Amino acid sequence: MAPLAPAPLRVLTLSSLFPSTAKPVFGLFVARQTQALAALPNTEVQVVAPMGLPPWPMSLAPQYRAMSKLAPVESWAGLKIWRPCFRHWPGSDGRFDVTALVKILTPLLEKIRQDFPFDVMDAQYFFPDGPAALALGKHFDVPVSIKARGADVHYWGHRPVPGRAIRKAGQAANGLLAVSAALKADMVQLGLPEDRIRVHYTGVDLTLFRPLDRAQAKAHLGIYGPFIASLGALIPRKQQALLLEALTALPDAQLAFIGDGPDQARLKALAQQLGVSGRVIWTGALPPADVALWLAAADVMALTSASEGLANAWVEALACGTPILITDVGGAREVLTDDKAGRIVPQDAKAIAAAISSLICDPPSQQLCRSYAARFTWANNAQALRDHLSALVRK
Repeated sequence: MAPLAPAPLRVLTLSSLFPSTAKPVFGLFVARQTQALAALPNTEVQVVAPMGLPPWPMSLAPQYRAMSKLAPVESWAGLKIWRPCFRHWPGSDGRFDVTALVKILTPLLEKIRQDFPFDVMDAQYFFPDGPAALALGKHFDVPVSIKARGADVHYWGHRPVPGRAIRKAGQAANGLLAVSAALKADMVQLGLPEDRIRVHYTGVDLTLFRPLDRAQAKAHLGIYGPFIASLGALIPRKQQALLLEALTALPDAQLAFIGDGPDQARLKALAQQLGVSGRVIWTGALPPADVALWLAAADVMALTSASEGLANAWVEALACGTPILITDVGGAREVLTDDKAGRIVPQDAKAIAAAISSLICDPPSQQLCRSYAARFTWANNAQALRDHLSALVRK
């Protein structure tokens, strides 16, 4: 007998993290997860990706002008994306974001619901998406799930106004998701109900992120000798300064920062001060195919963050057959269950340099590293998400 088809499910995904032509690599992991969910049988998904724009004249800055020119509704990789703008006040600590979101989204969701009577709301970031989704879920009488990804809990959860909103929303939401068991524990410590939190691991495209001939990949990029890649936004929380300090003890190595962010100028000045700027490459933000090439070329992918949920960069590097050097934060020990495919190190430059040196001198095989990423598939991720959301609708 053929298995019964799953009951129809209509999901409205709310995410302030979502790529666009203005920010093509912003929140790609949310987009990839949403695509995989929409590909499941009897599953329909539409996405509301709100954009916070500051008042004039700050809104005239190039990055905001590009965002304001985006179409209010479009098709993106087969998904219907609604892109409403709400007023965001820089420096306000997010104090007004939830109210502004609810105000702009209520009439929009009324319109969407006429043709797409969604069964559940799926908020993909805890602040401001989560509290706004909860208010909207009550208005439209549908269950709400909120996902925590890391910084939304570790940073916003400990800010006065956002923290109160996160706790209130988390205690009232029908279901909660965490990207790692470690983040779930942090959520419980924040006061969120443990029995409603499900661990929901990320996915990785194992076809795109795959091992290559490392020497050939290096030659293609114009790199020779030991090579370290660091994938992540250039922000203080990622602590890339530790890698620059470690590089002083690795005189033959080159280091590439894959990403951009507000900390770049400070990091470039530090590289100059430490005398390593000639061995540092700044790629900027790259599309996934280019990221995969840089990761496959690296002898080590190093990320020395002060906090994480479960970084996609860890899993993507392993899928490319590249060992990882990471700090003991978030779900680090859920990915690296031993030291065969990488190292978990203290947040200390000397320890980082020593661990990188050991991985370069005695590298694990590419296939061994890749085996640590094998369970993180988008198919598994999407099915787990659908099961979670369907359960909320049934209840």
